[in-house]
Amino acid sequence: MQKDQRRAVRTTLKDQKSDAGIYAFRSPTGAVWVGQSKTLASAENRLRFSLRTNGMAPADLTANWAAAQGEGFTFDVLERLDPELVPMARDDLLKARVLVWRADLKANAI
Repeated sequence: MQKDQRRAVRTTLKDQKSDAGIYAFRSPTGAVWVGQSKTLASAENRLRFSLRTNGMAPADLTANWAAAQGEGFTFDVLERLDPELVPMARDDLLKARVLVWRADLKANAI
C-alpha cells in the first residue's frame, strides 16, 4: 500500500462516526448478559467467534453456550450512543449506561 493510500484510509477511519452502545445477549433458557461496545456493528460477530473458539468470555456464558450447543442465542442492541460524542465522554457514558441496563435486566456482565 502506497503512502497516499494509507493516508486516505487513515482519514476515512478518522471521519467515521462512532457506533458505540449497549447490547444484550440472551440464551434460550432466559439468562441475559449485557455488554458495551465502541463498535456495535461487529460486537455480535466478535462475541459469537469468541464463544465458538473458547476465547475470552465469562464462564457462565460459556457454560450456557456449550449446553445449548450455540443454538437459540439472540443479540439485541439496547441503546446506541450519540455518534457526535467525544471519545472520553463516550467511554464514560458507556460505563454508566451498561451498569443501568444490567441492573434493569438483572443481567450478568460480558
